[in-house]
Amino acid sequence: MALLPESRTDPDGSATIRVLSYNIRSMRDDTDALARVIAACDPDLVLIQEAPRFFRWRKKLARLARAADLVVLTGGATAAGPAILSNLRTTVERTEDVLLPLTPGLHRRGFATAVVRFGAARIGVLSCHLSLQKDERLEQGGMLLDRLAGLGTEHAIAGGDLNDRPTGRTFRLLADSLQDCWATAPWGTEYSSTPADPHQRIDAIFATKGIEVLGCGVPTAWPGVTQTDLRAATDHLPVLAALRVPAAQ
Repeated sequence: MALLPESRTDPDGSATIRVLSYNIRSMRDDTDALARVIAACDPDLVLIQEAPRFFRWRKKLARLARAADLVVLTGGATAAGPAILSNLRTTVERTEDVLLPLTPGLHRRGFATAVVRFGAARIGVLSCHLSLQKDERLEQGGMLLDRLAGLGTEHAIAGGDLNDRPTGRTFRLLADSLQDCWATAPWGTEYSSTPADPHQRIDAIFATKGIEVLGCGVPTAWPGVTQTDLRAATDHLPVLAALRVPAAQ
């Protein structure tokens, strides 16, 4: 498998970045394996789902970030699970955690959001974990698009566990407005669930139309990423994308 491009900032101010989306199941599995997978992918941004939300959740998330040579930008319990990690190449402009309306009897959902810069490239970022219930999930998909537009950036990315397949209404809603990075530039392998039996794509990274997608997929043959670690880390496989973001106008 060919490697994705390395992160860099070009003379015109544009930036090539690596973005990883990963459902980490509240760090209930092998956290050392989880950190090794994340670190091996060498991402600039990590869009986390199911971050720890209860006792000492901040300390647990910070420990994972530190083990992967990253820092916590935002999210966790304050976003009902989604979080964003970054490397020190990232300049953070602002962050905001958003709780979505609660449907009685269902889990609370939320978005972790940030506006960051790499060189002269300015990017809105959103991590999500959408509902298991199809009607609520569709509503949350619309809220995601509204929130992404409300970040006030020309270029934006969103990623997460959609709990929906590409043929589903919510997935199609997002793909109609944004680039589905796997469909735009498939790389690696497609299916993100489950590590023991990959058979469906319910985790995805999306980008606004002005971003160039250089490749996106599950890094199953990436150097330093082993099948043993992928199976031990959590109950999802990660999705890795390389994106070229133009300089802000």
